[in-house]
Amino acid sequence: MNFYPKIQLSRLREIGWRCWDPIGLGIDGCAPDEGCVDEYDRYLLDVVAIFCRGGSKDEATAYLIGIASEHMGLSIVEAEAAAATSQTIADYLTSLPDGPKIAR
Repeated sequence: MNFYPKIQLSRLREIGWRCWDPIGLGIDGCAPDEGCVDEYDRYLLDVVAIFCRGGSKDEATAYLIGIASEHMGLSIVEAEAAAATSQTIADYLTSLPDGPKIAR
């Protein structure tokens, strides 16, 4: 069964900008300007979908690494940042009352 919790996009954005930010739009951990605040929304929502359909943290991490290397064309990809982002999103989702009870 798939779970689709009521997420706060602002919380996902906070996680994405703090943990991932593969193209370095944020400055020293500060929130990005309003012009690019939604830059990573699609990818972060895809990670939520991975977890909601029963996918693993490894799968979510691999997805983020692939986005950075293949879609964004980055030659240097921080796998640790992708893993931290996946873990933090998993923790967030499992903390929601209507979210998945476990993220593997």
